[in-house]
Amino acid sequence: MPNHVHILWRKQDAWLDKNVQQQFSKFTAQKFKFSLLDAGENLSKYKSTQSDREYQFWERRPFKATMYNPKVLEEKLDYIHLNPVKAGLCLLPEDYHFSPAGYYLVNSSNLIITHYMDHI
Repeated sequence: MPNHVHILWRKQDAWLDKNVQQQFSKFTAQKFKFSLLDAGENLSKYKSTQSDREYQFWERRPFKATMYNPKVLEEKLDYIHLNPVKAGLCLLPEDYHFSPAGYYLVNSSNLIITHYMDHI
């Protein structure tokens, strides 16, 4: 999606919930910042109003949902697949380049996605 991202991840046993999200947010925010700086982009629209950081790329408290069982996970995955279709970005879920729908619906290869059934 052009203005947001959906991520489903499986927490490893040794990870703390906060650490996964916090480390992901920190790492990607730094990558965004440096990519924009390298491209000569103006960072003013990302200026933070908080005193603990100069820029803000992610929402402070993004929506989180726990996948209690495979049914809930499949509902969320269906939502993610249909989100770009509902937004008018594509006709079929698998046509959206950044969607996992191609992996799940037409078996296209993907180096970072693993099937959720492999972890149940």
